[in-house]
Amino acid sequence: MRIQLVTQMWPSPENPDLGSFLVPLAGEFERRGHDVEVSAISRRGGAPTKYARLLGAAIADARRMRPDVVFAHFLFPAGAAGIAASVAGRCPLVVMAHGTDVANLTEIRGVRAATGPVVRRASAVISNSRWLAERLAASIPAAAAKTEIADCGIDLEAFAPGDAGAARRELGWEGDGPAFLCVGSLIERKNVTALADAFSKLGRGRLAFVGDGPLRSRLEGLPGVRVVGRIPQSEVPRWVAACDVLCQPSLIEPFGQATLEGMAMERSVVATANGGPPEFVPPEAGVLVDPGDPGALLAALERAAAMPSPNPAAREAARRHDVKVEAAKMLEVLERAVARRSPQ
Repeated sequence: MRIQLVTQMWPSPENPDLGSFLVPLAGEFERRGHDVEVSAISRRGGAPTKYARLLGAAIADARRMRPDVVFAHFLFPAGAAGIAASVAGRCPLVVMAHGTDVANLTEIRGVRAATGPVVRRASAVISNSRWLAERLAASIPAAAAKTEIADCGIDLEAFAPGDAGAARRELGWEGDGPAFLCVGSLIERKNVTALADAFSKLGRGRLAFVGDGPLRSRLEGLPGVRVVGRIPQSEVPRWVAACDVLCQPSLIEPFGQATLEGMAMERSVVATANGGPPEFVPPEAGVLVDPGDPGALLAALERAAAMPSPNPAAREAARRHDVKVEAAKMLEVLERAVARRSPQ
């Protein structure tokens, strides 16, 4: 198949982590013999006109490429550009919901009205968790009958278990006690200040944040805490290897890619119970926590620190979400969309 992937998030030298979770997926499509063309935005912020440029690029790419199917990531605005590309390319549209795009349906005025046509036009909708699919259907009922579940998966080779001692020496992050790591944006939804507070009450070990955002200043300088900032996706595995426990106690987490990455590297996890993680984090891989309960978060850090490190059971659970497995699920959806559109 010729697949046109349309997305509002794709890595660039300036923003190496932006949409990096889509890169292994596109690579797996190509490894299986499909042609992939990416129409994308590769920068944060900026004027809303960048979405108009995405729409124009998606149309131009579709006319040149003549895709068999357009695969849009994020319901809106990428989904709207996906509609335009599918019209220009005279092919079906499949769209994937990732999380923020579903939250925006109720949080930002006008987004639900703009997203409805995307869902109606799409031959199929893919959601990265059942939890997210239910929330999408609650806002746009038409999505229920055409939604299937698949996540972006984990590259088990890129996130292979690594030696913690060697990684800590390379990063200058040696010390006594458990090493905790949080990977993601430093924003309220990620619950990073609550994590730092719970860590301070634990009174031992060290905590690193890989990511950036408006809450950075509230974390820098705290005892035992290191703020790394944004790094390329290729450097994330070294930080995961250096930790004992990967922490993602978000207020809401539609899926939890960083949690899956930690599990793949045989690290126990602390993950939110509010969202997608309960669908893939078994008890032997980590601890699910109520993100609104500070006492529960402290207890979760203690329990996870007492679990094995490395933790082979965590990787075994992550193996069920190998990018090869998830890409195969998505390709089945794309192929059905093409078959329904093709003349018999």
